[in-house]
Amino acid sequence: MTTDPHPWASSLDGLHTQVWQRLLRGVGDRHAPARHPTFATVSPDGWPEARTVVLRAADKAGAMVEVHTDLHSAKVAALRANDRAALHIWEASAHLQIRLAVTVTILSGDAVADIWAKVPDPSRQSYGTSPPPGQPIDAALAYQKPGDAASFAVLRCAVQAMDVVHLGPQHRRAAFTRADGWAGQWLAP
Repeated sequence: MTTDPHPWASSLDGLHTQVWQRLLRGVGDRHAPARHPTFATVSPDGWPEARTVVLRAADKAGAMVEVHTDLHSAKVAALRANDRAALHIWEASAHLQIRLAVTVTILSGDAVADIWAKVPDPSRQSYGTSPPPGQPIDAALAYQKPGDAASFAVLRCAVQAMDVVHLGPQHRRAAFTRADGWAGQWLAP
């Protein structure tokens, strides 16, 4: 008889706790898979868009995660048209897929000045690219990265639902929603 190397996957509470432990680890550990989730939006003209982001904050009590971005990026334009997004994380060693459905608030200016003050100088270059991100340029390096606080934005993502799949010896899947207080429901994998 083979024992499950991930006993936490056998209960709804165990799965929910694991999700938040991995999200919190992703904030602080550059090597954790949750550090670089895929962030998906729908463009203003209806096309799905997915990109890798860096997880910057996670709060289990508030059911919130945050990422930073350039205020002039396509994801901000997409979120202004539709404030819903999704994050996807695959943790190969745990055989765990985490999908988060979120509603996003875009914060910038004075609302994020305290966060900007903590962004290391080399990282500040990611905000304020000229021309703005995604614009055509004449050559691969025909842009500047001055680092501009006015272009810095925080995407505060309120988690509305989680879909969690554990692909262990026996596959398990569960859904958790804000609406039911995160009680959880087993789903067929």
